Amino acid sequence: MNYVDGFVLAISKDKIDAYRAMAQDAGKIWMDHGALEYKECVLEDLSDPGFCLTFPKGFQAKDDEVIVFAYIVYKSREHRDEVNKKIHEDPRMNEMPKDMPFDMKRMCYGGFQTIVSY
Repeated sequence: MNYVDGFVLAISKDKIDAYRAMAQDAGKIWMDHGALEYKECVLEDLSDPGFCLTFPKGFQAKDDEVIVFAYIVYKSREHRDEVNKKIHEDPRMNEMPKDMPFDMKRMCYGGFQTIVSY
């Protein structure tokens, strides 16, 4: 089954355009090196279902922030490692912004083994 790298982060609403531009560039690089999918998603449904913690509450998002949920899909963990090795060697990565449009200390990341897929 597939392997997924997942990310969740809070970003200032006034930096979403800069983030989108960076993510579009990054997505192209990942896809060029074999990722199966690359998605960057901005939280749109802010309703509180009442039975669980919402992303804004979990991230203690400020009023001027939105939550981004992103994921990259690979064939396997080994495939992920191969793709990431190529990405780190890609000269286009040197063109990425050095000053990220979000606080990296507030970003959550993990590599996930798929256990159910339809």
